[in-house]
Amino acid sequence: MVTPAARRQAAGFLQAEFSVSERRAYSVVELPRATCRYRSERVEDPELRKDLCQLAAERPRYGYRMLHQQLRRKGWAINHKLVPSLPRGGAGRAPPHPQAHRRARRQQLDAPTKPDQRWSTDFVSDALADGRVFRTLNIIDDFSRECVASEVDTSLGEERVVRVLERVKEPRGLPERIVMDNGPEFTSKRSTPGHTLRE
Repeated sequence: MVTPAARRQAAGFLQAEFSVSERRAYSVVELPRATCRYRSERVEDPELRKDLCQLAAERPRYGYRMLHQQLRRKGWAINHKLVPSLPRGGAGRAPPHPQAHRRARRQQLDAPTKPDQRWSTDFVSDALADGRVFRTLNIIDDFSRECVASEVDTSLGEERVVRVLERVKEPRGLPERIVMDNGPEFTSKRSTPGHTLRE
């Protein structure tokens, strides 16, 4: 029993089958009496639902905010939070919930078949005993699991990252592909003179 509706049903079963009091039944299912007695006073206007279904059919890509604006232009003085709870009927899926966020889709990577085909890079941070924070730049060969480079310092700026990659480039060359996360560590507002890592 998770939802209030399930607990309310269980409380009714206890009252009917075991003749226990209402207070005792609610206590057993751990449901406050105020929650069990609550009845929604919201009345759905069929005209509002009709307008929402029509707008959703005409503009299927609109979310709840845009649909709310369109409803207000038609004269409906409703809160935008009410729109996601209104069903669209046969017009398609319901408007997305206000707190729903789109999840980023991860790109599926093929497994490398030889060394230096793909490297993975990432930053890791930790703290010393005196509280000073240091960071490490780790570069791993995805095929051989070899640590190509590991740079450690209290600060690793853009020029330092370029120097590490240039240093690794000399003896073995650069891989066909370098993958990283979407963090801000590899973004830079300026270009480094003589930078040739994109070649």
